[in-house]
Amino acid sequence: MFESLSDKILGSVKKLRGQSEISEANIEEVIKDIRLSLLEADVNFKVVKNFIDRVKAKALGTEVIKNVNPGQMFTKIVHDELVQTLGGEKVDINVRENPSVIMMVGLQGAGKTTSTAKLGLYIRQKLGKKVGFVPADVYRPAAIEQLQILGKQNNFSVYPSEAGMKPEAILKSALDWAKKEMIEVLILDTAGRLQVDDELMTELENLKSIITPTEILLVADAMLGQQAVSVSETFHKRLNLTGLVLTKVDGDARGGAALSIREVTGIPIKFMGMGEKVSALEVFHPDRLAGRILDMGDVLSLVEKAQEVVDHKEAEKSARKMMNNEFTLEDFLAQIQQLKKLGGLESMLKFLPGMGEITKQMKNMTPPDSEMKKIEAIISSMTIQERNDHRILNGSRRQRIAKGSGTQVQDVNKLVKQFEEAKKMMSGMMKMGFGKAMKGGKPPMKFPF
Repeated sequence: MFESLSDKILGSVKKLRGQSEISEANIEEVIKDIRLSLLEADVNFKVVKNFIDRVKAKALGTEVIKNVNPGQMFTKIVHDELVQTLGGEKVDINVRENPSVIMMVGLQGAGKTTSTAKLGLYIRQKLGKKVGFVPADVYRPAAIEQLQILGKQNNFSVYPSEAGMKPEAILKSALDWAKKEMIEVLILDTAGRLQVDDELMTELENLKSIITPTEILLVADAMLGQQAVSVSETFHKRLNLTGLVLTKVDGDARGGAALSIREVTGIPIKFMGMGEKVSALEVFHPDRLAGRILDMGDVLSLVEKAQEVVDHKEAEKSARKMMNNEFTLEDFLAQIQQLKKLGGLESMLKFLPGMGEITKQMKNMTPPDSEMKKIEAIISSMTIQERNDHRILNGSRRQRIAKGSGTQVQDVNKLVKQFEEAKKMMSGMMKMGFGKAMKGGKPPMKFPF
């Protein structure tokens, strides 16, 4: 979502290269460029003004360290102010009460039902709570069925709502159901409209009056830009929102909603929807998002993601095989499949510092994930015996593998050669740098791929 904004801001900051210090003269053009970049990203004009004023004051103030690279110093100032604009620090979801009731509200099409399932999965996996869903959208065709299907697919209890019931009656009955089912967190999927109207808001107020929710989360579409800010303000005035779930962040949105909502409304963004999968929900960390925008990386999020999907026993087994020079193509295939669970190589690169610039330079090259797909196809076309001992790959075997994978024999030859070189390198690195740490049967680190 922030790629265009990131490119423009970083391009502006580069103009400070070669400068000996930060001065009003040499940052004037940079400040002007950043202001324009933020406005083009559909950031609220008041937010842009406040942001630029703070950056300029800090850049020209006593906080600037003398004899420090001006570009790096200015980038840090912009980073710090982006963090402040985004809310300063993450705000945890409140599920301390038992049962806790979370109301999901928002316009139709924002992704409330899918976000309900995503949030339920997050709470169960991260907080260890038993979660139940309540479908209360009796107007949108198949809304109830959609949540029931998502619940069944992901092993959640779902209250058996019916389209002919009133939302208030559904909630009252669902509260008794939750007690019997020993539900700890009840997530209420409410109705939406194509636009905010008084009838919708009155219905949501009535639901809120039945039980005091621990959270009222607005599901806002990042693609709406500044319109998402005005929608947030309207819902907040009537319901007193506790947080936001920003959806479609992985799409073509320009980023204006994320950079405007907190400062304009005061409502914290708690989660970001990063895709269609139920697992594609990220906790909103202002500092990490600011780091991504400025190509400073987000290694913490990458590590957390790896911890969720990586099979640590297999990782330890692979580490030992690397050290003992026993790593095979079968092991390599397993590593590729682990990498795919992390979103692919290109997705991972975005989390690493400075990789935005490198990725741009690689645009004319074969995309890393396309190359990995080819490698996976070649290895998958081998027999188990061939994967475990690539030395038996003679000419006829290589021809068969190339035909089976839809590649050329030279592609198979190239893979085998690169694998042998990489195997030697990995074995050497493990013995030189990690040998002592391997004593006692524990590898020094987990290899996500």
